[in-house]
Amino acid sequence: MSFTQVFKALADDTRRRILQLLQEGDLTAGEIAAHFELSWPTISHHLNVLKQAHLVQDYRKGQNICYSLNTTVFQEVVGWIMDLMAEAEQKKEGEDRCRGKICLRTTPSPGKA
Repeated sequence: MSFTQVFKALADDTRRRILQLLQEGDLTAGEIAAHFELSWPTISHHLNVLKQAHLVQDYRKGQNICYSLNTTVFQEVVGWIMDLMAEAEQKKEGEDRCRGKICLRTTPSPGKA
């Protein structure tokens, strides 16, 4: 899974709507397609993009292929965003403490370990 693929998948309204539908439970491709006025190949394309990003997984149930959310990827993305926000907050707090006075760096400068 790459974040690039995840964000590309999430950038499309149709794919986000598919994910919303799957929040309610697993669906077949036909059940998903029934919610859209799009061709089968278009729905198939969107499902493949979601699968490549590991946002959905598919499994066979009789003659149907069912799709379900892969919440693990969402947890990884949320964790990454929270880490990013925590780093930004720490940087902001450090800047606030040093504003208007001389201060010592508590974190190493970029490029120095």
